[in-house]
Amino acid sequence: MNAYQAEAVILRTWPVQEADQIVSLFTRPHGRIRGVAKAAAKSRRRFGGALEPMTWVSASYVEKPKQDLVRLDSCEVLSSPLSDPVDYLRAAALAFYAEVLEEALPDHDPNEPAFRLLLAVLHHSRTSHIWMPVSYFALWITRLLGWMPSVTDCAVCGEAFGREPAWFHAEEDGLVCGRHKRPGSRMLSAESLLLARRIFQSPIAALTEESWPAHRSADLRRFAVQALERHLERRLRSAAALAKLGG
Repeated sequence: MNAYQAEAVILRTWPVQEADQIVSLFTRPHGRIRGVAKAAAKSRRRFGGALEPMTWVSASYVEKPKQDLVRLDSCEVLSSPLSDPVDYLRAAALAFYAEVLEEALPDHDPNEPAFRLLLAVLHHSRTSHIWMPVSYFALWITRLLGWMPSVTDCAVCGEAFGREPAWFHAEEDGLVCGRHKRPGSRMLSAESLLLARRIFQSPIAALTEESWPAHRSADLRRFAVQALERHLERRLRSAAALAKLGG
């Protein structure tokens, strides 16, 4: 039996029995794990509002041999998404982060870069400029998972895109130039290609002062979501909700 105290972000909860909850959390040292929070619905002292999705917590849990679920004893809130107003757009963004990580992260596989990325986008998802952190997260998590193709060269001929747009197709990985696009392909503008390169070269704080209306990098987000959904082999409901809101 091993006891741990670790930073974590709550991804999802499920009620079981009368007051217990199953909790999926992304921990800093152990990656994504699931645990049982006994009497979580009744114990404000041990959990309070700490089990809301996307809450950054210090979690105490016990891992027992040959058991898939840890025993989650308590969580101390380090930062809560509920400390700021949550409108429908911000809620959809938070749900997007949670769903991608819940579906994409392997069990018990530490991923420090992904954890730092999540904390960064959560910090910058407190304002009304939600499309910037959503775009940053969509691109970076796709890269960290190893699913992001080159945003500089055609996947077929290797020619640099330069100032020309690129094209992507729902049934193929990668970006191609205009000469190699398939019927039914979608365009990724030259401006969005340049923005993707900036995102991969810049900390998120460097982008906060820029204007980010919903239409900016919408094609880039579609491309990243398509890559995620192809590898996950399922649709992301939160991405569909964001698309309906203009993103």
